[in-house]
Amino acid sequence: MSDTTTKLLLPYILAAQAQKHVTHNEALRILDGLVQLSVIDRNLTAPPGSPTDGDRYIVGSGATGDWAGWDLNVALWTDGAWLRLPPRTGWSAWVEDEGLLLVYDGAGWIGTTPAALQNMALLGLGTTADASNPFSAKLNSALWTAKTAAEGGTGDLFYTMNKEAAGDDLGLTLQSGFVTKALVGLFGSDSFRLAVSADGSTFFDGLIVDNTTGIVEQPQLPRFKAWTNYDNYVGVGAWTKIGLNNTDYNDQGAFDAGTSLFTAPVDGTYLLGATLLYKINASATARMRGRLVLNGATEIRGSFGEISATHVTLATAIWLQTIVPLTAGDTVELQGYFRVADGYFAADHTSFWGCKVG
Repeated sequence: MSDTTTKLLLPYILAAQAQKHVTHNEALRILDGLVQLSVIDRNLTAPPGSPTDGDRYIVGSGATGDWAGWDLNVALWTDGAWLRLPPRTGWSAWVEDEGLLLVYDGAGWIGTTPAALQNMALLGLGTTADASNPFSAKLNSALWTAKTAAEGGTGDLFYTMNKEAAGDDLGLTLQSGFVTKALVGLFGSDSFRLAVSADGSTFFDGLIVDNTTGIVEQPQLPRFKAWTNYDNYVGVGAWTKIGLNNTDYNDQGAFDAGTSLFTAPVDGTYLLGATLLYKINASATARMRGRLVLNGATEIRGSFGEISATHVTLATAIWLQTIVPLTAGDTVELQGYFRVADGYFAADHTSFWGCKVG
């Protein structure tokens, strides 16, 4: 018959044993050290200088001093001496300085986190998950990195999101103060969409990419094309703003058909152009000029043009085109000029257009 129990190696009180209380107390001491096991640290390789009765440690590898040869054993300070408690498979211990629960597997102390987490209903990382957000994380940074070829991976990394049908939504919601400011993904169709909002309820599409053609749309891009439906008479020798009272398109309402002014809605680089078609008044010797003017005062460099040959009504034209940086609120107008003789800028064929390109 063994002198100790099988699992915890507690000493038995033997028949006819003298001073039975010594053996009994030794068993109690071991039980007190092992039951509800919680250790202060698991990395020390030498005993601390001033232990308190009942202190317990998992001894680190390469132990020295009183702990020499006790690697991975539990060291208990009791009655002024260190007591060695060899671990057995299945023992669990709470490591106080790490807030970590370990289990002894027969070879070493391992974490209790399972190798695989499957079919979990809720998972909260740094916060509490709920039915609306079954996976929730509260943290300041996150990393996804590819498993390298040396580790048995491919070196690639794909993050896949899937929706059930084309009419469903799939994407990223970007919020500030839990108010949605941007949506990126496939919303209501399979075309890629980037939309922004100031209040989380009204959204503006900044970018749409057709998934069947790859054609890119920028629905909110400032752009316009204005034209006149009447002949604009201009006298000799004076630059005159040409009245353009119709638009073929006018995104963001940047062109005012009442004032014939384009107003830049945002800072940026704009491509602007115009077509001016001559219509005779009394003489074909008129010399027709055109230009674009910034804020009613400054001719935009590169926008000036002139036709000086003998004109043919509704056949003589000037085409203007230039690129210019504009600040939000800047205005641009189309002006015409005749020298030598007066004339008209023809209805339906005189136009002014532009768009933001950068």
